[in-house]
Parts: sequence; structure tokens; C-alpha cells
Amino acid sequence: MAALVTLAEALASVEPRPKRSIIFASVAAEESGLLGSQYFCEHPIVAPGKIAANLNIDGVNIWGKATDIGYIGLGKTTLDATVIAVARAQGRQVTADEHPDKGGFYRSDQFNFAKIGVPAMYLKAGVRHPGHDAQWGRDLQEKHTKERYHQPSDQIDATWNLDGAVDDVQLMAVTLLRVADAPKMPEWTPGDEFEAARKRALAAGAK
Repeated sequence: MAALVTLAEALASVEPRPKRSIIFASVAAEESGLLGSQYFCEHPIVAPGKIAANLNIDGVNIWGKATDIGYIGLGKTTLDATVIAVARAQGRQVTADEHPDKGGFYRSDQFNFAKIGVPAMYLKAGVRHPGHDAQWGRDLQEKHTKERYHQPSDQIDATWNLDGAVDDVQLMAVTLLRVADAPKMPEWTPGDEFEAARKRALAAGAK
């Protein structure tokens, strides 16, 4: 929530205003079956064919600066080029889902947007931290998942280092602005499973 509010406050002050509107939605009940995003997508306040993209924020980096950022959905849309370019400007790289077998793209809120055709991405904490190898970062995340994820112990901790979260939110802000100002809306990669839904949404919006 803090990342979403920070992004909203920052982008609300941008001048000149972005060419496209940027909508912030805080949806609930993801753990109960993506219910909040399902409702939003079944009752969209903007026609799906007119929504350029969806950025899902499912959490933030609490382990300090990272030289990479994870991207669930990498390879599925033309959003890739924008995210990669922004990350490169930060001196960072974009890494794909290391466990696609776990179906991460289909278990978080961007999935409901994808189902109505909206090109979607889920950016998450990287694992490559300065002074450590990637396995060190993986081990931190796995420990958090095992001991805290969806448990009463999943609370704010004074040991968190949010420097990496700041970098990630800045990356998200620039990505959103570039998508909002781009002359062409993002597209699904040809042949992607959600491409047909996008074509239907665009056709419906043209009527």
C-alpha cells in the first residue's frame, strides 16, 4: 500500500500531465481468489480496450538495494522493452520468473486484467544484492516465504532495508509515465494466450 500511495502522490504532481490517465486501485482479497481485482475487471470504470496496461504491486523489496528486478510475465508483452530500458538507466537488469512452474503470473491480481485483454506485468524484488551472490538473495526470500508469508508474523520489521524498494518504486514510476505518454499502447506478444482477449476488447472499444 505504501508503494501505491507513494506512486500516486508522485505522479499526481508531474508536469506536464501524462497524455493518458493513470488509475490507482487498491484491491483486496487476493489470497481468497483474486476477488478484488476480479470485481474491478468485471465492472471496469474504463473500457478494457482503452486500458493501456496494468502494473501489479504485490509487495516491495525489504532486503536492500538490488542490481536486478524480478518481472513476472516477462516475454508476454511489449511492456518488456520499456521496463528493461528504465532498469538499464538505473544500472540494473530485469530477470524473468525463476519458477514459472509455480504459475506466478496466474496467481496474482494481474491475471484478471490479462483475462480481459489488458497487457499486464508484476514487478517484484530482485535477488542480486551488491556484495552477495544471487543465491543469498534467493535464500532471504525463501526464508521469508517459509516463516512469514501469509502468517501472523508477516508484519513490519525494524530490520527491513527499504533502499531497494525506493529504487523499484522509482522504476515503476518512470515505466508508468512512459506507457502513459507513448503514442501506441502496449500489445501482447503475437500468439500469446491473452492476445485474442485484447483484440476483442479493442474491437469492442471501436464500436
